[in-house]
Amino acid sequence: MQRTLYVSAAASVVLMVGGPVAAATAASADTARTVAAVAAVSAVPTAETAEQASAAALKHYPGVVESLDKDDTVWNVDVITKDGKGHAELVVAADGKVTERNRDTNENAAEHKELLAAKVTADQAMKAALAAHPGQVSSVQWEDDEDGNAHYWEVEVRSSDGNSWTAHVDHATGKVTQSNSDDNN
Repeated sequence: MQRTLYVSAAASVVLMVGGPVAAATAASADTARTVAAVAAVSAVPTAETAEQASAAALKHYPGVVESLDKDDTVWNVDVITKDGKGHAELVVAADGKVTERNRDTNENAAEHKELLAAKVTADQAMKAALAAHPGQVSSVQWEDDEDGNAHYWEVEVRSSDGNSWTAHVDHATGKVTQSNSDDNN
């Protein structure tokens, strides 16, 4: 209430002294401050989706996402550094805040050779799976076959009708090579 009185009094003084041009300039400056404040609040990153959680994790710990899964209201994200020697287990909250659960800087780079050489990233695999099965990604995981040879991304998608889909996305082409449904209806 008191602020409103001050603003009204200031506007009156501006009108008396500077006339309509000064009043328009003052109003314009106030509008610009309001727009800037709203933009600042809107720019706060969130991690409500897998894609947002991945982006927040990579901003905190640059590298390559190895896995990502939702656990209640947080995302668990494993990131490997681009040289393969570092690994971080991160927790990304819905508000975008990232905390480290574990960090290792002495990884065996050879263990991550295929992941680092993959042409398709976790984010690209999620996009491919969502194109095949619209919904929300609940997890993505770098996988290999039982012999440890054929590598692919396994992406779980929950559709709006409650069904869950598991899609295998080829690490070289980005094509969905297999998918199956867990009908929860």
